[in-house]
This record gives sequence, C-alpha cells and structure tokens, in this order.
Amino acid sequence: MFPFKNNIILVRNSNRNLYLQLCDQIIGFIKSGKLPPSTKLPGSRKLANDLNIHRKTVISAYEELISQGWVEAIPTKGTFVTSSLPVVNPKNFVQPAPKNNRKEKSGFPFLTRPHLIRKTKNKINQKMLVVDDGCPDHRLAPIEEIAKIYRNITKKSYHEDLLTYGSTYGNLELRKALVTYLNQTRGLHITIDNILITRGSQMGIYLNGQLLLSAKNKIIVVGNTNYMTADNTFREAGAHIEQVPVDNQGLDTNAIEKLCKTKQISAVYATSHHHHPTTVTLSAERRMHLLQLAQYHNFAIIEDDYDYDFHYSNAPILPLASNDDHGNVIYIGGFTKIIAPSIRIGYLVAPKDFVDEAARLRRIIDRQGDALLEQTLTQMISTGDVQRHCNKVLKIYKTRRDLFCSLLKEKLDDYFDFEIPKGGMAIWVKLNKAYHWDTICAEAEKLDMELNPDWRRYDNDNSRHNGIRMGFASLNEEEIREVIERLVTIFTSINITSNSN
Repeated sequence: MFPFKNNIILVRNSNRNLYLQLCDQIIGFIKSGKLPPSTKLPGSRKLANDLNIHRKTVISAYEELISQGWVEAIPTKGTFVTSSLPVVNPKNFVQPAPKNNRKEKSGFPFLTRPHLIRKTKNKINQKMLVVDDGCPDHRLAPIEEIAKIYRNITKKSYHEDLLTYGSTYGNLELRKALVTYLNQTRGLHITIDNILITRGSQMGIYLNGQLLLSAKNKIIVVGNTNYMTADNTFREAGAHIEQVPVDNQGLDTNAIEKLCKTKQISAVYATSHHHHPTTVTLSAERRMHLLQLAQYHNFAIIEDDYDYDFHYSNAPILPLASNDDHGNVIYIGGFTKIIAPSIRIGYLVAPKDFVDEAARLRRIIDRQGDALLEQTLTQMISTGDVQRHCNKVLKIYKTRRDLFCSLLKEKLDDYFDFEIPKGGMAIWVKLNKAYHWDTICAEAEKLDMELNPDWRRYDNDNSRHNGIRMGFASLNEEEIREVIERLVTIFTSINITSNSN
C-alpha cells in the first residue's frame, strides 16, 4: 500500500487550496508510476484522518481527479486510479525528491548551433562596471512620456481594436507617421506601401536573409570585420559569405566589383553610416559606386542604419536608400538606439513587392508586433517627442565621447590605438599587440569591471587585428572616469608583473 501519509505534504498558508494541493500530488504519484493503473486509493475518511484535514477536502480532491480522468469511482468498491492509463515504471518510494523539477537535459534530439554561443556573465553584481559595445543609456529613456501616452491610449475606447489581431505590416498609424518622418529625416521618397514594422532591426536582417538567399543564389558580401550577429543570421539562412576589405572609407567597392565578375551575388550587407564594428563612414564615391554595381549586377543592398541619428561632427549623411532610383536598397532601422534596447520597434523599407513578401514571412514567425506600443511611438513621433529626446541625448553622448576619447588618449595612449568616431556610441579600439584581450578582461573582472568577454567575434576573418568596440554612450561621466582609472590600474599591474618576471 502506497504510504500516502508520509509522502503528501500540504501547506496550509499557501495560496493554492488544500484540495488542489492534494490533487496535484496524487497526479504526480500517478505520472511517476508510484500509483499504477487500477490502484485503490484510501477512503476519504481514512485519508482525511491520516493527513489531519477535513473529509470534504479529500472528497473535493477525488472529485477533481475524477473530472480530469486520473481516477475513477467504482460503486460499492471505492476509488481507483483509472485502469486505462499507461503503465509507468514505478520509482522508489523512499527516493528523495529533487530540490526542483527543472529539466536540464532533453529526452529528444534537436539541432544545436554552437557558433551562436556568446560569452556572457550569468550574473553581474551590482558593483560591476560594464563597458558594452555601443548601447544607449537606458537611464535616459523618456519613460514618463512613454508611460503617460501608453496609459492614455489604453483608456480610450476607440483604441480597443489595438487589442485584437492587426496587420502583419504593423500599426497603420505608425507606418503613416514613418513615411513623413523618414522622408523628412532620411531624404527617402517612400509611401506607406514601402514600410514593414519589425521587432527591431534584427528581425529585418532575418527577413532579408530568408528571402534573398535562395537555393540558387546564396552569396552575400560583408566587410572582413562585420556585425557578427548579421553574419550568423545569414549563415542560418544557408548563406555563403564573401568578405571584402574595410578601410577608412568603408567597404571596398572595387573588391565587390571584382567579385561580381566571377560570381553572381545576391546581396551586400552594409552599415554605411557607421560601419559595425569600426565606425567608419562609407565615402560618397563608394556609395555611388555601390549603387551602380547593384543596378548593373541586380543584387540587393541591405543597408542597416542602426544609429543614423547619432552623428556628432556634422549633419548625418543621408543613407544609400535616399539615392536609390532602381529599387536595389532595403533600408533597415529602428528606435532601439534612440530610446532603449527594450523598445523593440524597427522598420524595413523596400519596394512594395519585397515588403509584401516580407510581411507574409513575418506572419509565421511573429504574426504582428506590439500594437499598443507602436501606437504610443506613433504619437511620440507626431508630437516631436522622439526628435526632442534624440536631440537631448545626442548632446549628452557627444560629451561622453569627447571625455572618453580625451582620457583614453591622455592616460592610455601607449596601449590603445583609435580614431575619434564621428558618430555612433562606441570607439573602435585596437590593443597594443604586446598585450592580449584575454589578460585584460581577466584583470578587469578582478576590479569589478566587465570588458567584452567575447572579443573574438570582432575578428571574424582571423586577421588578429586585436580590436574591439568600447561603448561610451551608456556610461555617465563619473563612470567613464572610473573605467579609465581601472584600465590604468590594470596595465600598471600587468607591467609590474611582467617586469618582475
């Protein structure tokens, strides 16, 4: 006889009713094989006495088990585990219960992707000073404005339709607002038919990879150091990636032209404004050349304009898409960098036929976005809140860039080689090759500072350039000074150790 008294534990101050707790545990015994089919359960009076609970609690539990099909009541005989249930190999009654029932290993095979594993800390302590690869400062996000508009939208009865299924193209009002916004700020010449709202820029990159890299033509051209997540996304689509050099004028379009003479390429991926990771801007000459090549060789240009708004030296340079007269450019952008990483609203701008197909594909991976948040952003664009916030943080980030670069130059010039970026949120820093990033990162961790632990992803052509991105935008001025001081401490310690050996 199964020892119910010793195995059932009921918590009287729990939010879950006692009869449901009893029900849950009996179901667990059945699933684990401890109570096989046709096993007779104790009478309600006996079990109530054993567990020191009211008999009605047991009766309610049995009734619930009967309604769910786990047990069956046989007149004049009693209550039994349903005889038609499958037999499970029973477990030892005295086997200690696991501390938790979290499953670590799957009982089935599936495809793994080791190349997508990135080194990240499981838990960063509160004292940890993090130097990211170029993220906005979420502490500056206009959270009060967002909350106020969002709350007002949810109160309006005429916005109730936002709570149901909407268009896979995204919120209609947002698409209308973006037509005006992008035409005015990016020099585009688009209509609502050219816009698909996405969950950030990454979804746009994914949709491009899936649609452009067909079975017949899987070649895509990227820089020989490139945004690794984009590379991984294209590989997931089955792409063959061709790399071309990147210099102080951006992608080498002459190398692309040479490649086009021997291979039929499907697309070129470009971060033309601030190349990721090096931050260089694609020159005017190469912009024109790339557009001419795309027209002549019939390939797409995926223009990822991830931080267009953050250009400090002069006005932002208009994107390739602003000069595209032949429908070769697919323009991707978003509001993650402007507002905060959690605001997953982006856009894909392309000829109508491509947008239509992207919307069909989007339907099967995400159906639609957050209509309420999209409506909130619509109002923020229309009232000028987005542009005002952008102007505000642009000044802050420029000050932070100048401070970071001046201190890096003043105190660590012997160790780092870099150019002051004209825009963006990070500096492309090359470490003196007498040192190694693994050593620097390990020493930084001792000082409660995290540099990029996965720095090798920047060296995707194995050129050993020893460079990484060091983000300044997410650090306030006090934190920037602290980062520099800790780096000085690190190199001083390394040099002392090296000299003593």
